[in-house]
Amino acid sequence: MQIATWNVNSVRQRTEHLLRYLKDVGPDVLCLQEIKCVDEAFPRLEVEALGYNVATHGQKGFNGVAILSKAPPEVTRSLPGDPSDEHARYIEAIIPDGAGVVRVTCLYLPNGNPPDTDKYPYKLGWMDRLIAHAKALLAYEEPLVFAGDYNVIPDARDASDPAAWVNDALFLPDTRARFRTLLNLGLTDALRATTDDAGLYTFWDYQAGAWQRNKGIRIDHLLLSPQAADRLLKVTIDKERRAEDKPSDHVPIRIDLA
Repeated sequence: MQIATWNVNSVRQRTEHLLRYLKDVGPDVLCLQEIKCVDEAFPRLEVEALGYNVATHGQKGFNGVAILSKAPPEVTRSLPGDPSDEHARYIEAIIPDGAGVVRVTCLYLPNGNPPDTDKYPYKLGWMDRLIAHAKALLAYEEPLVFAGDYNVIPDARDASDPAAWVNDALFLPDTRARFRTLLNLGLTDALRATTDDAGLYTFWDYQAGAWQRNKGIRIDHLLLSPQAADRLLKVTIDKERRAEDKPSDHVPIRIDLA
């Protein structure tokens, strides 16, 4: 089973990019973030025509997540723990996989900037809710993949210029500490299970020639339960997608599970 995650940065602006990726790569499951549209505006028919089931949790103009799956999923929406949170940032699916199932969550974790505003406490609170939910899901002892745009730079090697990020919400000590707490529950960072190399990025800003100068960061992650980590075969960052015409500022990252 191949599972990919991609912050598409507006699915309506990048429908052709999405369809091309589904045709070229054809992952069994694709988690999308920042679809930036209500459910009704998602290009459902075009995606379904390529053999995918579509589950969305949309929001007008910003946020929004989706799971595209070749097998029919059983879906739940919204991260538990705060009924007042109306942001469309989380969707979860149980997906058949041969004789069993794989549980896949698609998340768009808050950016948190500027950190001296209420946006940063919201980010940390969201991470606390994610940690609590992950703890509950891990108790099922099943193959589980937490995929998405975490807006977290885990380590200095995950940024081309770490010093430029020291005061950013993506790299602040409290942000990274909560990410480590998540991993310490028993989750495995799929990429780091396969390589310790620096210079592996999933995001390049549109400004200041970041892509041309390879000034990137790694903020899109796939975290695996022990049952999923045991099946991990390889991890691929589809870096070439950033060189397309009018691309997203993120590229897909995908895993192959036995």
